[in-house]
Amino acid sequence: MVFSGFDSLQALSPTVCRPFDARRDGLALGEGAAILALETLDSARRRGAVIVGELIGYGTSMDPHHLTQPQPQGDGAVAAMTLACESAQVNPAEIDYINAHGTGTALNDSAEAAAINRWAGPGASTLPVSSTKAGIGHLLGAAGAVEAVVCLMTLREQWLPPESTLGTPDPACSFPIVHKPQDARVDVVLSNSFGFGGVNASLIFRRWP
Repeated sequence: MVFSGFDSLQALSPTVCRPFDARRDGLALGEGAAILALETLDSARRRGAVIVGELIGYGTSMDPHHLTQPQPQGDGAVAAMTLACESAQVNPAEIDYINAHGTGTALNDSAEAAAINRWAGPGASTLPVSSTKAGIGHLLGAAGAVEAVVCLMTLREQWLPPESTLGTPDPACSFPIVHKPQDARVDVVLSNSFGFGGVNASLIFRRWP
């Protein structure tokens, strides 16, 4: 039923999921799960937990533009990322990597690209971005949780996860798209999750010392 629903929207790729690629033609469905334990620092220390990262910011917004299509200029996405930065008390220049929502559909990716360009301003030109949906598919209800884990792995291992299927980057993207694994100094990362009906959320994680 899920497959049929996305097929009826003509959102599924007949080839391969290529987020932010000039030739992108749709998403790929995936399956998976992730579990994260969120607790206070005092609680984690009391039980001797291994701390894998710190959640420092959260922003959410609504985008009632259309039932399944984002507002073309990414207004809702800009709002979510801006609110996350305000919550975390950081500015876009302090973000070292973005794990994008990046579904591989023409409308989603163009709106998110426009949002990142606007939100980051001139700093977009050096801000690494990738969508791990290219490698694992869109996990629907689990996408945000799995991508949060990817962000925490990025902070812990100090490397940037690639977008494995990227061919020709969309020239509308002012930011560099990570297309192969690379070591990097990563202290603060942002994860975007945007859903049908305009339910947008951005999380900001910081590397634990």
